[in-house]
Amino acid sequence: MKENKTNINWFPGHMAKTKREIREKLDLIDIIYEVIDARMPISSKIVDLDELVMDKPRILVVTKYDLCDQKKTDIILEQYKNMNYSVVALDLMNGNCNELLSITNTIMKGINAIRVQKGMKERAARVLIVGAPNVGKSTLINRLVGRKSVNVGNTPGVTKSLSWIRVNKEIELLDSPGILWPKMEDQEVAHTLAAFSSIKEEILNLDDIACFILKKLFEYYPDKLEERYGITDLDDNFIEAYEMIGQRRGAFSKGGVINYDRVSEIIIRDLRSGYFGKITFDRI
Repeated sequence: MKENKTNINWFPGHMAKTKREIREKLDLIDIIYEVIDARMPISSKIVDLDELVMDKPRILVVTKYDLCDQKKTDIILEQYKNMNYSVVALDLMNGNCNELLSITNTIMKGINAIRVQKGMKERAARVLIVGAPNVGKSTLINRLVGRKSVNVGNTPGVTKSLSWIRVNKEIELLDSPGILWPKMEDQEVAHTLAAFSSIKEEILNLDDIACFILKKLFEYYPDKLEERYGITDLDDNFIEAYEMIGQRRGAFSKGGVINYDRVSEIIIRDLRSGYFGKITFDRI
């Protein structure tokens, strides 16, 4: 068992179509909600978004903040703030969106003031919500609306097309499918996205992703790796680690042989289910 670091690229046709449709509707949009995952606040940020949304006012919405290593994530968020981003970190399961709504209303007041000066009527904010697959856009929308208005899933591609959703009399959202970028130059970023479900699993080498996860945990959270699997050392071929996890979790094939495929599935599932606690894979 070895980490092959297979090159990952995933940019299906519907993502290119989504980007075209966003460009076509951009004149209708007042504000952008750019959604990123707090566990990968660099990797989940769309690299070519500036070209897509131009100079529209933007709020960086950080979802899954309750699941991240806040000390590490906050260092990255502070850097975004220094780059003049408006940053709002959210716990969508237990918190509220009051800060996000407040910033949105403030921005829209300025936009409406300009409209009035030009002899136009004030209107509700039109907000485009955009982000990589499976970073929490649908959960954010449901929290804003106060009910289930869009489907939520743990696999990328649940949202298929752009659609308008009314939050209240002050905000209308344009939801969009998750998008990535045509070529992933940084395979560390690609593997991080894959580890946290932002890339379609069917195109991935799951052994490769599982080994990547083990390596990251050993580098950043060795105590969590030991607590979950009893692993205190990790060699380059991962065989000993796989044997230990297989024994501990009962991942056997016929004849009592460790089933490596099942071990890979266990590692990936444990990460995505939060069994390693609060973690962040990105660093600066």
